Amino acid sequence: MLDYDKEADGYDATRGGEPRAAAAAEAVLALVPKNAGSLLDLACGTGIVTRRLATGRPGLAVTGTDAADGMTRRAAERLPGAVVRADCRRLPFADCSFDAVSAVWLLHLLDDAGPVVAEAARVLRPGGVFVTTVDKAAAHHVGSDIDALTVTYGTERATDGADRVTAQAAEHGLVPGGAARFRGHGQGRTPRRVAHYIRTRQLYAAGGPRLADRVEMLPDPDVPRQEPEFTLRAFRRQ
Repeated sequence: MLDYDKEADGYDATRGGEPRAAAAAEAVLALVPKNAGSLLDLACGTGIVTRRLATGRPGLAVTGTDAADGMTRRAAERLPGAVVRADCRRLPFADCSFDAVSAVWLLHLLDDAGPVVAEAARVLRPGGVFVTTVDKAAAHHVGSDIDALTVTYGTERATDGADRVTAQAAEHGLVPGGAARFRGHGQGRTPRRVAHYIRTRQLYAAGGPRLADRVEMLPDPDVPRQEPEFTLRAFRRQ
């Protein structure tokens, strides 16, 4: 797991910056009901997506929350007075506080997404929607030469798998309410970067140094492969 306090200053530049944030926010808002008056953005990070959620829908009151000091400080610069430091598994909000809750690139980081899904359902008003990214790791499997070498090493069941999240949502009275997709920006994988992740056990740890060497020997090791396409799922509280 990254140290998000240390990562805050350079986080946006390494993850697609404003173009990716714009694509993510547009896709999230497409799943949020037009009559929604409030939205809570979980794990808002630097607030780069959160700000676009606020500016992209006039009349929508947006609140961001994150557990890392560094991230909340950066987010507060973008949304003064609208950012709260909090653990997404124990939110400091009353039941039925929001018309919508979003979680972009959060659930895949957790050992168990269930508590976050439960909290999202708790703070939603009846008829409100929870919008979250799912299957993040799978989004990076774009049919590249890197994928051909690593496909047998990515067999673990993801905590943000769509089926798993749908089942967890159902446990808390949330039913499927739509889906959307958006493309990443500046996130196409390179062989050299993936080889580094393998050696540092951030990806495909079972492959070890031998797999890392094979990946790094692919042609054009510093040329990004195809951009990932991320998936959002919406769940409506009954």
